[in-house]
Amino acid sequence: MAANITGKWWASTKFRGKVIALRREDQSVWERRASLSPANVRRLTRAGVKVIVQPSNRRAYPIQSYLNAGAVIQEDISEASVIFGVKQVPVDLLIPNKTYCIFSHTIKAQEANMPLLDAVLEKNIRLIDYEKLVDESGQRVVAFGKYAGVAGMVNILHGLGLRLLALGHHTPFMHIGPAHNYRNSAMAKQAVRDAGYEIALGMMPKSIGPLTFVFTGSGNVSQGAQEVFQELPHEYVPPEMLQKVADHGVGSKVYGCEVRRRHHLERKEGGGYEHEEYDNYPGKYVSTFSKKIAPYASVIINGIYWAVDSPKLLTLPDAKALLRPAHTPWLPISEGAPALPHRLLAICDISADPGGSIEFMNECTTIDTPFCLYDADSNKDTKSFKGPGVLVCSIDNMPTQLPCEATDFFGDLVLPYTLDILQSDATKPLEEYNFMPAVYNAIIASNGKLTPNFEYIQELRTMNQKSRHVVDVESNEMKRVLVLGAGRVCYPLLEYLHRDPAVHITLGGSVREEVDVLSRGMSRVSPVLIDVNERPDHLSSLVEDADIVVSLLPYHLHGAVAEACIERRTNMVTASYLTPDMAALHDKAVEAGITVVNEVGLDPGIDHLLAMECIDEVHMAGGKVESFVSYCGGLPAPECSDNPFRYKFSWSPRGVLLNTLGTAKFLEDSKAIELSAGGRVLEYAKNLEFLPGFALEGYPNRDSIRYARLYGIAAEAHTVFRGTLRFKGFTDTMIGLQKLGLIDPNPHPALHPSGPDITWRNLVCNLIGLSTMDVFYDNLKQRVADKIGADKLDAVESLGLLDETAVTKMSTPLDSLCHHLVGKLSFGNKDRDVVILRHDFGILWPSGVREQRGITLVEYGEPGGATAMARTVGLPAAITANMVMTGEIQQKGMVLPFSPDLYRPILARLRNEGIQAKESVITVSN
Repeated sequence: MAANITGKWWASTKFRGKVIALRREDQSVWERRASLSPANVRRLTRAGVKVIVQPSNRRAYPIQSYLNAGAVIQEDISEASVIFGVKQVPVDLLIPNKTYCIFSHTIKAQEANMPLLDAVLEKNIRLIDYEKLVDESGQRVVAFGKYAGVAGMVNILHGLGLRLLALGHHTPFMHIGPAHNYRNSAMAKQAVRDAGYEIALGMMPKSIGPLTFVFTGSGNVSQGAQEVFQELPHEYVPPEMLQKVADHGVGSKVYGCEVRRRHHLERKEGGGYEHEEYDNYPGKYVSTFSKKIAPYASVIINGIYWAVDSPKLLTLPDAKALLRPAHTPWLPISEGAPALPHRLLAICDISADPGGSIEFMNECTTIDTPFCLYDADSNKDTKSFKGPGVLVCSIDNMPTQLPCEATDFFGDLVLPYTLDILQSDATKPLEEYNFMPAVYNAIIASNGKLTPNFEYIQELRTMNQKSRHVVDVESNEMKRVLVLGAGRVCYPLLEYLHRDPAVHITLGGSVREEVDVLSRGMSRVSPVLIDVNERPDHLSSLVEDADIVVSLLPYHLHGAVAEACIERRTNMVTASYLTPDMAALHDKAVEAGITVVNEVGLDPGIDHLLAMECIDEVHMAGGKVESFVSYCGGLPAPECSDNPFRYKFSWSPRGVLLNTLGTAKFLEDSKAIELSAGGRVLEYAKNLEFLPGFALEGYPNRDSIRYARLYGIAAEAHTVFRGTLRFKGFTDTMIGLQKLGLIDPNPHPALHPSGPDITWRNLVCNLIGLSTMDVFYDNLKQRVADKIGADKLDAVESLGLLDETAVTKMSTPLDSLCHHLVGKLSFGNKDRDVVILRHDFGILWPSGVREQRGITLVEYGEPGGATAMARTVGLPAAITANMVMTGEIQQKGMVLPFSPDLYRPILARLRNEGIQAKESVITVSN
């Protein structure tokens, strides 16, 4: 067919009597293109084809040009059997029983355009999609691609100038305007050429360093972009040289790198790349673009087609890694200019496929607002050039900025196929026609149904509707969260997640009153009673219905929840320590393809995030962390600490008391110290002076040496210590209770629930070996004082542990005491708590200068409202759960928050919630 247009095909009589139409474009106010140019129309009308053109004053080619070409100008196009357009047609304007040729954007079951596809089927329309007009090798033969590339490159150079200006750098790019400012591409290229002349003269600020432009693909889009790029003084380098020029290139020219599939795609198993295998089985491949190429790119121009199941170029986690502060070897220390926040400055995603190859590009920009600034830490876009992030341009109708040239280019490509398409009558069966293969294979729908090549679209729609990760609730696509545990820290987590109207929460707890109270006032929180221990089948059912599970249960129950999540392939978040039992489930979680994030509460949690932020900053600047000492604790506010414990319970009393019996390991002056269980950690308590206005003490907590390795400082730090923070007096009181045997977690005969009643006085006598029949109270006090020390007696007495009050027997002294203390030491309605966290770093810089850096977090709760402990545990857990749901965290298995792609965004979002630490620095002379 293509050969026909080289002869006098317009003299043929077979086209006479055919009627086609060019419809007015109404998908965007900026859409000025047409599918056929006046020159194309002239050839058709000379061949006897009646061409109706809907009038439009917006179309770049004036209506007179089409009139001069022999077209009929009229509003009514119903006479035409074939209607040509460019972009999607509004559903109510679709004319039944016609053939439409457009870019329908339905071939990936794009949700926004499914109403269009439904209307096409209902109205018996034969739909031909330009995007699927391909040759025998599968290459597209009809596209605006070249001018998408030209316009996209002009736009991103314009945007680059504005972004660099916002970062403090005036550059020659400031003189390049947006593509639609120019009458044609030649004028645009001249503006780029003028900027290039200034670059060649050395007018780029040295503080910016070498600029590298990475072009993905080698098709029309990439070639169009590179045509513009080549107007700048440039040098091309292969991908393997990109890092070298990024670090050591010159500023008097720019560097280009064309990246093809073979450069970044490799088999998941065995490596290597084979073109035909990838086309047939893209799921077998992964992309190394984010690791091998993107870190060395200043600007990425993405022009590749992305198919469902194909590897993404850049994922959400990749963005977090790429947009962290980077070392800039080109920046002289004496320059004094503002440094770039990171190397990657801009992305022009010409493919404009939301959620496609650039995963964080989830919404196209427009010609009205061509740029957004994507901040990976907040996972949000802002319409600004100033602030953290990468500039993104992703206009889905880019070629309309050069409408006349784009129309000429596209029309010349589509014309040969037009001659075959115009025979179509949608009222007749498709089988009656002998369309050329390229046209036949581009017919998506005909005679009220999808054609065989596109029946998969319905399968994709069905999969999307049935996917357990996206549940339709009240006509909204809902993300379903299962929260297990309705205790003291739950409310801030629920409130944060409930802010998203697309989230539905099932709150599971073992006490009806607790789940009912917490869910009250939240329309998308459903309370449910569940006992994880007694009803594993119920747990499994709830997990299966969820997209993610957040466990706020006691730590010893997390293993059962994790196993249910692995079985049902559901992601999970917990604020608790990653215990050996949980760590042992790592491989199973990886195999199930799920993410289980641990240690994202307060301690563990925020302490890790602040520690890693500082440690990574020091390492990036070439320093070493010689010592790390950390304390953290949840306390009553000083004015509410009026009891012998100097403590009130804002979380599990059992956990507080058990913590004092635990083991501890830490490194002190290069010596490993290990404290055995049973209370030895309290013997190592010391007074702390970092906040002189507080009377604080602290003692070792768990295995600090383990975190030396996880924090990446094991090889350089001589001291690594993590401790628990309390007010002075707590340790002495706790030692007294330990000596009395009241912190014993083992069952005691006198506390058997079915045994005889017993008072606290009788229990204490029993524990210290006294007969309870004839002991005088003063004698009892003396014996207790002898046992624990006279200085601790008042505390024991004031806690009511020597009274004739009945014990609520909970089998063990520890649990019975917990029950007693909850009644004695709970927060009142007017009480408030405080969370205090302190990190002290000893830092050695390459210059030999030593520095003491302190990071302090003090967070108060609200009387009668959310406690500080609830906010600092619940909010980071909620933020992390949201990040897993949105795909920002994609690592599989048991995950800890030690990498920048986790701790940076969590900290940024905590700061937005008002939780922010303060930093102090003291330089220590050599």
